[in-house]
Parts: sequence; C-alpha cells; structure tokens
Amino acid sequence: MSRPYLLGLTGSIGMGKTTTAGFFAEEGVPVWDADEAVRRLYARGGAAVPALASLHAAVVKDGAVDRAALKEWIANDRSALARIEAAVHPLVAADRTAFIAEHGSAPLLLLDIPLLFETGAEAALDGVLVVSAPAEAQRARVLARPGMTEAALEAILARQMPDEEKRRRADCVIETVGLEEARAAVRALVKRIGGRHA
Repeated sequence: MSRPYLLGLTGSIGMGKTTTAGFFAEEGVPVWDADEAVRRLYARGGAAVPALASLHAAVVKDGAVDRAALKEWIANDRSALARIEAAVHPLVAADRTAFIAEHGSAPLLLLDIPLLFETGAEAALDGVLVVSAPAEAQRARVLARPGMTEAALEAILARQMPDEEKRRRADCVIETVGLEEARAAVRALVKRIGGRHA
C-alpha cells in the first residue's frame, strides 16, 4: 500500500505560510500545523505542561503553559531555550507522527513547519515547499500585525534562515504576492503530486 507524499511547507515570517496552507486545505489536503500542535501541547491537559513544569514551575499557570512566563524565563536564563526545546520538540514530533498515521490513506499531506530547515525536519519529508515574497512586502505584512515592532521583527529574522537560502534548498517555491496566482500554483502542485504519487 502506498503511503502519503509528505510535503513540508515553510517560509520566513510574513511570507504567507498560513494563507498558502489554507489553499491546500481548500483542495482537500490534510494540513498539520507545528504552531497549532505547540498550542495544543501548552493548553490545559497538554503533554508539554508537566514536562515544562518539571523544568521551571513558574511557567505553568491554571494548568496551562503561560507564554509570557515562558518568554520571561528565556530572557533571564540563557540555558532555558535549549531545555524547553529538548522537552517540547519530541512531543511535537510525536504529534506529527500521529497525524501522519491518522491520514495514512491520503495521497498528500502538508506539514506546516516554520523552522523546517533550522531543525533538520526536511530529512523526514518527500519534498519541501517554500513560500516567498519580496522583502518590502514581508516587512509591511509583519509590521501591520498588532504589537509588532521593527526590533521584534529583526530579532525574529535573526533566528530564521535567510529567504534566499530557503529558496535555494526548496524543491518548489510559490510566490505569495498575488493571492489568485498563489492559489493556482497550489492547485497545480496538488494535482502534480497527487497524480505522480497515486
């Protein structure tokens, strides 16, 4: 029995990942979202709650992981981020594995992973799609978000692989300047992979 084609979706902040993932969902492709998985893991009853409480009890409030407390811990303790990642990354990976197993009969699965290349996730995928847009469009989109500042944007970009490098390492790139063009590119890609991987 054939297994689903695992397509990773990534792109720097403000490049249109969420919108593009939505286009795949419109085409009937099951979508797994790493950020959404973390939200579930951090919520009351989530597997990350006891794991992080055992590292630093102050980050858990009312039975859930408090993101503000998490940020404060990271800001005050240089070792915090590595310890958090060591605890949370295996839980996220397990969530992804469960999703893939649950949708084993689908021809194509989209795995939305913001730090895909940075975490080496491409090794477990069949292909990687990078979404991209001109730097000025990216900056305008991100700075339009509530509470976003130039300094915060620069800090985020410093942690992410440059767009040019992501594009170079991708199996395919979709430009997200025009929504209809991006939607059409997704539709064509779904058709191509679905047909090839039947």
